[in-house]
Amino acid sequence: MEETLLISYKGVDINQQALGILNQVNFELHKGEFIYLIGKVGTGKSTFLKTIYGELDIAGGEATVLGYNMRTIKQKQIADLRRKLGIVFQDFQLLTDRSVYENLEFVLQATGWKNKTDIRNRIQEVLELVGMSNKGYKMPNELSGGEQQRIVIARAILNKPEIIIADEPTGNLDIETGNKIVELLHQICQQGSAIIMTTHNLSFLTEYPGKVYRCEQHKLQGVSDL
Repeated sequence: MEETLLISYKGVDINQQALGILNQVNFELHKGEFIYLIGKVGTGKSTFLKTIYGELDIAGGEATVLGYNMRTIKQKQIADLRRKLGIVFQDFQLLTDRSVYENLEFVLQATGWKNKTDIRNRIQEVLELVGMSNKGYKMPNELSGGEQQRIVIARAILNKPEIIIADEPTGNLDIETGNKIVELLHQICQQGSAIIMTTHNLSFLTEYPGKVYRCEQHKLQGVSDL
């Protein structure tokens, strides 16, 4: 059976503020794949990710994400698309005036969940999955960096997204904690979500293998050996 194609970019050009960032990008993501994006700062990794969730327009070529044509997508469709994606940033972006539980509850309510029992059960499920089942009552500032990132991952998987985008998710963490976060992302990937993760830590690539693409000299290319 053919793998489900979630993202397809063919000959895609990506600009930012009229500057050409990436040219002639060919990229595919299939269900259950784990893909690393590597490359120096400023080579276009985060810019590329922004085109996947509709924050940045495609300048040329053909691009589809979860069936949406990213050249012609409308604003309302972008909101629908983002509900099918999980996004993990390196700076957490948790609501600091709400508990962990309330942070997760807010996302579910904002995406259409209404039944309080369903909401409570789903929050408990994701907290258990990320190893934080006893932390729901805590405020974000009472958690370590690694614990906050686990909550961010829990938030990203609430709606069982087909794709998780993780932009330098270990950038603010120590090495040991970072390893645990990447291990967790791989476990989530094995349960069916495809994952695209940018990183500068090349040791992850050997310890937790995946497909690798490198941003370099305005190109995004698959890497067969490092």
